[in-house]
Amino acid sequence: MGAHVQELLGSEPATTNNRMELRTAIEGLRALGQLHAVEVFTDSVYLKDGITKWKRNGWRTAAKEPVKNTDLWRELDEVTGPHHIQWRWLKSHAGHRDNWRCDQLAREQIARLRQPFPTPPAKLASPAKPAVPVQCELSF
Repeated sequence: MGAHVQELLGSEPATTNNRMELRTAIEGLRALGQLHAVEVFTDSVYLKDGITKWKRNGWRTAAKEPVKNTDLWRELDEVTGPHHIQWRWLKSHAGHRDNWRCDQLAREQIARLRQPFPTPPAKLASPAKPAVPVQCELSF
């Protein structure tokens, strides 16, 4: 990995883990800006298999069904365009230093989202699904 490290944090209310895995890769690649050779390390089989296999299948699964989260798959495809990317899967919680850091950041975002607001606006209802934090790592 290069000498420059930048940690990006974020979350979305009422989402799913798979959508956040996609959002993580999108925002990380978007933050790079110009052309880079990049290794994307992820503990998400969904992300790695999706971008490496489903795109070739026209965004369809092996069962020929349309993939879920097509909006984000297409957005990810768009931001990968200017980069040369190697997608690397790694086992979660297996001692990989950067994966541990991503998990720590994700847990901090979850805790932050669970903080009560002093006086929430009357219009806002509790989300049906828990918020899921962004977590991923890129090296270039």
